[in-house]
Amino acid sequence: VLGNRCKAEDAVGCNRIIQVLADAYPEFKNCVCTTDDLCSITTLLGKQCSIDKDNISTETKLQWSLSALSKQAYAANRTCLDVNKECVEDEVCNKQLSLYLKVCSVNKKCNMEECQAAIRFFYQNMPSEVAQMMTFCDCIQPDESCHRAKELLHGKPCAVSAVPPPSCLNVIHMCEENELCRKKYATFRSKCWRHVTKKCYDDEACLETLIKGDMPCSANADCKAAYISNWGTVLRVECTCQNLPPAEQSLCKLFHHMLHSKSCFS
Repeated sequence: VLGNRCKAEDAVGCNRIIQVLADAYPEFKNCVCTTDDLCSITTLLGKQCSIDKDNISTETKLQWSLSALSKQAYAANRTCLDVNKECVEDEVCNKQLSLYLKVCSVNKKCNMEECQAAIRFFYQNMPSEVAQMMTFCDCIQPDESCHRAKELLHGKPCAVSAVPPPSCLNVIHMCEENELCRKKYATFRSKCWRHVTKKCYDDEACLETLIKGDMPCSANADCKAAYISNWGTVLRVECTCQNLPPAEQSLCKLFHHMLHSKSCFS
């Protein structure tokens, strides 16, 4: 310690410090490190101890490259039960899934922010084909096992279910107050809803005049990547337009359509 600064030479050194602190102070045990967030323990330490986040991400991506799943081409209309089974049977995928589920476990009190950070880390470091396979899986039949698998893969309930559910207007406004979310939302709009962005940009009065027919969605590879990038942010939180005054209904429904409609990818 010099001049009240904490410095670890590399990620290993910093993580060793974190382990010591975690052993000594139980409140540090639920730390989550992601590539787009400082590890939460360093936030508690005043962000003085920097972590080489790129090394963590690079190592995870290297592990994924050894997975048999990374060689698979994306196939549409997969059931979430089948996708979950494939992941569990794959050593790399199962390890990463376990890390994420450990944070988002429904058996303990849910911390939405930590769970969202774990989902971001899970999805952004896997190959895009695998991410699509998991993101766009569904359950065709009323199959309890499939729906349970879907909830696990999609962060329900911890990362997406708030009580009471926020309005979709509030979700957008909360996102715009967060730098990480704001960037992801801007990319999502430009890649998926280019027509909306071109015509109205952030003008809510203009957006209110649009109807779904005015909103073609470009469901190309860039759009899918931007949509998946939203996972683990407030944009994926289930929102509602109930109990809003009539004047706010049309804009709210438009935002709900943009964030949660599957029409873009079906």
